[in-house]
Amino acid sequence: MAEPAATVGGTTLPGVVDHHVHLGLVGRSLLASGPVVEVHDLGWDPREACRFRAEPPAGVAVLIAGPFHTAPGGYPSGRPWAPPTSVCQVGDSAAARRAVATAVRRRYDVVKVVLHTGLPLLADEPLRALVAASHEAGLPVAAHAEGRGQTARAVDAGVDVLVHAPWTERVEDDVLHRGRHMTWVSTLAIHDRPEREVALDNLHRFRAAGGRVVYGTDLGNGPTPVGVNAAEIRALEEAGLGGDDLLDAVLGGPGRPPALVADLPRPRTADELVAWLAAAHRLPDSGRDDT
Repeated sequence: MAEPAATVGGTTLPGVVDHHVHLGLVGRSLLASGPVVEVHDLGWDPREACRFRAEPPAGVAVLIAGPFHTAPGGYPSGRPWAPPTSVCQVGDSAAARRAVATAVRRRYDVVKVVLHTGLPLLADEPLRALVAASHEAGLPVAAHAEGRGQTARAVDAGVDVLVHAPWTERVEDDVLHRGRHMTWVSTLAIHDRPEREVALDNLHRFRAAGGRVVYGTDLGNGPTPVGVNAAEIRALEEAGLGGDDLLDAVLGGPGRPPALVADLPRPRTADELVAWLAAAHRLPDSGRDDT
């Protein structure tokens, strides 16, 4: 990350980008004008999701995935927190192509697929069709991969993003190597140990293989705080991210204009970043640096 501009009495940095939220499950107005400047809504009723994007909390950009694309009867079908309209059931390749055409028409920013054992699983053929059609349309594909072998399936299908660092199995090194082009969203703080230990180990080895890790909280999953999640930032440090690597994972990263300023030095550790964000305030005009 390039050195930020400095203003009188403070240091400027980009705002926080949360790469995994569910705005339909939280009081999203609480995000307004805070340190979080962008969120990625990864699965909800499509009409509601489009409304989240069109009418976002003040000062927050919302990217949307529309519904969960899953097998007929697959996760999260039947879950009390998931409206039936938030699930798009994909039984074959033709249904996959139709689903992507809908994503293009509704201008989704990403296509979300679900690979979750214990319930009917999206088969290989429609999974590959979803990925191929999405890529042809210029859309990335993000996968919820839960259960033995599902990370490998996502990697081999060409998925771009894992929406959770895998926590249900130790991912083999050769899978991590094949998937080093991917981005993983952290969501470490939603897990208790030993699941968190598995996720931390997988994430640490994924980064060593050359993979990219970004901050995401799965906001709406349990009692996660609305806004900055200090526990998630500290978990990223526990996974080996520090200095500019930590800032790039949590903040907007290179190329994003500064959005926040705090009268504190440039943070280098998780605790310093948490303290910096707690003291930060928005710059005028969404962070334009006029100095």
